[in-house]
Amino acid sequence: MIKKKYLAYAVVFLVLAVLVYLQFRTWQNFDWARFRDTRPQKWPHLVHGIALIYLAYVARAIRWKIFLRPVRPKATTVSLLAPTVIGFTGLALLGRPGELIRPYLIARRQDLSFSSQLAVWAVERIFDIGAYTVLLVAAIFFASGPRALPLYSYFKRGGFLLTALVAGLVLGAMAVHWKGESIADWVESRFSHLAANLGHKIAARIREFRGGLDTIHGPLSLAALIAVSLAMWFMIIMAYQEVAYSYGVPVLNIRRSQVLVLMGASMIGSMVQLPGIGGGSQLATIAALQRIFDVPKELAASCGIMLWLVTFVAVVPLGLVLAHRERLSLRKLSAESAQAEEVMPAENAS
Repeated sequence: MIKKKYLAYAVVFLVLAVLVYLQFRTWQNFDWARFRDTRPQKWPHLVHGIALIYLAYVARAIRWKIFLRPVRPKATTVSLLAPTVIGFTGLALLGRPGELIRPYLIARRQDLSFSSQLAVWAVERIFDIGAYTVLLVAAIFFASGPRALPLYSYFKRGGFLLTALVAGLVLGAMAVHWKGESIADWVESRFSHLAANLGHKIAARIREFRGGLDTIHGPLSLAALIAVSLAMWFMIIMAYQEVAYSYGVPVLNIRRSQVLVLMGASMIGSMVQLPGIGGGSQLATIAALQRIFDVPKELAASCGIMLWLVTFVAVVPLGLVLAHRERLSLRKLSAESAQAEEVMPAENAS
């Protein structure tokens, strides 16, 4: 397990090294002195951006509370907020190995199985992708901002692809909800001959995901989850805009409907990240600022890094304080959650 983790880090490092080389090779006249002097001029905008990101974490806690209603109707937003903040702090500092800290902590605090909360975490991803897609498609096809950008035709194609992806996810979720056990049985028998008992592991994940879908208990719950998800992503959009406005230059007066394009670049880049360092998100954001919004390279680099710090790293101070107060080790939580994930298929089989 440890060898695989370090191998993954090595691959990510090499990919990032190549991307950094390709990026800066195009910046032969990069003015480092100007970059050092480029900083936000309107600090209240940065404060507003950080406040909006923290409000988005509150929205995430509210959404998880809605998921828990069928099994823990007395769960409160406050009780879920600390695990949420600590979980995202683990993600920022540890990278992907820290992703499972949040569902692991919630399961432990609410006296629920880890598999049930991992299923909620998977369902939550669908709401995230769906909410972002709704906002992006609305901006691309109904707002004037994206039409003023170069490559608009590509954004339209991307909107269609994202819509198809979300439709596929929704249809897949509906199929698992109605025929999950049959699908799991078929997968288990079809792939049972593969190494490492792969068929059983996939079938276990399907059954867990079906359990996560059972947390959506009726139309009102679904409507509330959609509303909270849209509100949360709208807060993140405003946070991006506040960071751009903090520089006080016309070229970064990016419209709210255009911010979604910038967010999309950041999200794609975040798939290649190093723990505590990032890399892919910043590079993708910088490239988008320079090539789509025609921002000077030094300013684009500064703004791209600041966006990453505000939207991804700003949670770390509070998360570390909460973890210290509760005497929690992020590395230990990450290891425990990974171990719990590994034994889940065996537990489901027994």
